[in-house]
Amino acid sequence: MFEYLTPQPNDAIMALMEACKADPNPKKIDLGVGVYKDAAGSTTIMRAVKKAEELWWHEEQTKTYVGTVGNAEFRRLMLDMMLGENNPVLARTASAQAAGGSGALRIGAEIIKSAAPDATVWVSRPTWANHIPLISSAGLKIDDYPYYNRETLGVDFDDMLHHLEQHAKAGDVVLLHGCCHNPTGADLSPEEWDRLAVFLTEQSLTPYIDLAYFGLGRGMVEDTYGLRKILAVCPEAILAASCSKNFALYRERVGLVAVICKDEDTAKIAQSQLGSIQRKIISMPPDHGAALVARILGDADLRKMWVEELDEMRNRMLGLRQLLSEALDVQGGEVMAAAVKDQNGMFSTLPISKAQAEKLRSDYSIYLTNSGRINIAGTNTSNIPRFAEALLAVL
Repeated sequence: MFEYLTPQPNDAIMALMEACKADPNPKKIDLGVGVYKDAAGSTTIMRAVKKAEELWWHEEQTKTYVGTVGNAEFRRLMLDMMLGENNPVLARTASAQAAGGSGALRIGAEIIKSAAPDATVWVSRPTWANHIPLISSAGLKIDDYPYYNRETLGVDFDDMLHHLEQHAKAGDVVLLHGCCHNPTGADLSPEEWDRLAVFLTEQSLTPYIDLAYFGLGRGMVEDTYGLRKILAVCPEAILAASCSKNFALYRERVGLVAVICKDEDTAKIAQSQLGSIQRKIISMPPDHGAALVARILGDADLRKMWVEELDEMRNRMLGLRQLLSEALDVQGGEVMAAAVKDQNGMFSTLPISKAQAEKLRSDYSIYLTNSGRINIAGTNTSNIPRFAEALLAVL
């Protein structure tokens, strides 16, 4: 039967990563794959994670299953951190541990399919490339709304609302990046979140918030502003969160999905649905990474250590954005310079064409996607001048 299989194209990011590895140029710059890197270009294990692993090695008593919805302490502590302790919304929230943020997104898609199979899920244009296959593979219809203006390099917020008002129907779902928009780095302002929360409620649209990078934008409180505003106004919502980036637990696959319901009774039904869905997909989630997150968040000293490290990571990227902005702030580069400084998180999308991206790779050994997305953490203080010079040259 396998002779009927058809070949599939390589993932674009993975192919870019392999091309960069094969490049012998010692001055090559890898701005492609979306992982945090330190100044030496390494994705190291956080100190708080190392310490939690050491403690957990002595404390862990069993490797038995944790259940279909995963580690209860992990789920409680994560929700407290993102929503705020004692938030009344918690009483009507169902949750499950997931295999990374991707697993959380897929479980959320299955919940939508069960509750509203005819709903369309609206995603920003552009959005993270894997959003569409992850969600559509559950059998849901996908459409998009305008978001990023490639001339101003900012959010077209009014166009976004107008498009959704004209084309989305009551009961549809709107996927939102809670912070550090991937791939653009262009986030909604607090005032825009305030307007959006009211708009979604008035239009009977359900928000689906992907919170993959919280803590790496402007700060933990700032990065959860949109989520908390949405939940304070909208009666229902779905949340998918990841610990891959802010805990650097990429290969441990630690994520969380939450369903915020209108009342506690409905939340109990949603909780049973989450367990049933996970059972059908992977049966039980992996626990090691979630146990480490719970250990860190539940221990005052470890949590303090983690917050300090997260601050270091965020401030490093803000510093790199400032340096790149200064290097680009010449005639013809002013819009890019302003945007790079104002955007958040690891990513920015620059106004370059596919041909210009190819030229950066072939002539300068600078590896970024054909869409112009860069991972700012792939730069450092020594290579930013060369990157800026090459970028201005191809433009």
